[in-house]
Amino acid sequence: MEFLNQLMAVEMGQGLAGIGAGIAAVGAGLGVGRIGGSALEGMARQPEASGDLRASMIVAAALVEGVALFAVIVCLLVALG
Repeated sequence: MEFLNQLMAVEMGQGLAGIGAGIAAVGAGLGVGRIGGSALEGMARQPEASGDLRASMIVAAALVEGVALFAVIVCLLVALG
């Protein structure tokens, strides 16, 4: 019975890690979409600042993707570890 309880705990942890990886991917998609939308809105309001906005948008999107990748790697390590 104790072995069964341990087995259920491991499977539950792996399932939760998979859900966490999915949430990280969805969160990154929402974040990058919001960054892009806000940048386009700013470019529409001030076309002369489009170069600065584009550079800031790329940096912010890269940071969001980096955090999401880190979260997915942590979830995979939990699931496989």
